[in-house]
Amino acid sequence: MNKVMEIDLDISLDASLGCGQAHRWIKKGDVWEGVLSDRIVTLEQMDGYVLCGGTDDKRMILEYLGHGDDLPLIYDEISADPFVRRLADACPGMRILRQEPWECVATYVIATNANVKRIATMTDSVCRTFGRDLGGRFSFPGPEDIADNKHLISGCRLGYREERFTELAENVAAGIIKIDDLAKLDYNECRSELMGINGIGDKVADCISLFAFEHLSAFPIDARIGRVMDERYGVSGSYRSVSGFARGLFGRYAGYAQELLYHSGTILGSQAHAGGSQPI
Repeated sequence: MNKVMEIDLDISLDASLGCGQAHRWIKKGDVWEGVLSDRIVTLEQMDGYVLCGGTDDKRMILEYLGHGDDLPLIYDEISADPFVRRLADACPGMRILRQEPWECVATYVIATNANVKRIATMTDSVCRTFGRDLGGRFSFPGPEDIADNKHLISGCRLGYREERFTELAENVAAGIIKIDDLAKLDYNECRSELMGINGIGDKVADCISLFAFEHLSAFPIDARIGRVMDERYGVSGSYRSVSGFARGLFGRYAGYAQELLYHSGTILGSQAHAGGSQPI
């Protein structure tokens, strides 16, 4: 029987793991199952804490779940906007995850023009093809695993993303792209370097900056967020103009506001259905 440990953290697992930030978490009953550091990890929401199985590395779990983020402060700052305040009140405990940089970059390179379900399917296929079997789940492969066996990529059914994905793996394996060095850069520098990678544009660069490199002011814009910004704030136009407006409005924690706005339909719809209770 796997040992379990208690994680004392103010977090909503459903809101944080089920909102599409990361794509390898599966909910089985009341338990979330994922793969972290080549371990199958389980997380279960309890009253006031999280029950964790599959690892005894509490520090890793806390860091992944963004324990350093002061949620009351963050929610207070972004709630200067009335609509975001309504969303924040309805969805307490959502945290920005801290994903492993290589896995995050590689996943988002294959995430372009795909919905959350499709991204999860492609990511799982990559792990099954190139990763190690951990006992029903598979590790996320390193760049060398992919580069040395790229003839297997067609089985992953990535479509037009295949070439850019294997190119990324080869360049990282060869040291041409140094993923770890990106952590040393400020937001604008990080974003600029990411956009020099084939397959990474404005939105993907902002997603990676937010989810892997802790640039919490990043505000990714896709079609859904674009509609919300237009309908709620009357802002439209180029990516940079809309994102710049949002970053100016929400400040240093704009990424948190973005997550709430992205899921605003679900949050408010579920809240209404539940009679005003927490939605996710």
